[in-house]
Amino acid sequence: MGPFVFVAGTTAVDAQGRIVSPEDAYGQTRFILQKIVHALNEAGATPRDVVRTRMFVTNVKDWEKVGRAHAEVFRDIRPAATMVEVPRLVAPDALVEIEADAIVPEPS
Repeated sequence: MGPFVFVAGTTAVDAQGRIVSPEDAYGQTRFILQKIVHALNEAGATPRDVVRTRMFVTNVKDWEKVGRAHAEVFRDIRPAATMVEVPRLVAPDALVEIEADAIVPEPS
């Protein structure tokens, strides 16, 4: 294992395969970021190790809702962040998909 952790293709799909918070970009983003934090922890990383996020939204008018949820996790970390509007995501009710790249520091 190296210092890089990549979490990709994360949507607001729960363990039963259902979309969480349909029609609520803020709720979906919060759920997605919780999933990303869990995946980072499983890989030995934390949100502080995240250097870049990519957010794909089906309606760019949701940028404030998505940005607010993103800031709740990354406000003090301030990774490079990109948000792009896409026509649709794999799950029809998914409004947001997020990727996160992290670099875990070498132990001292």
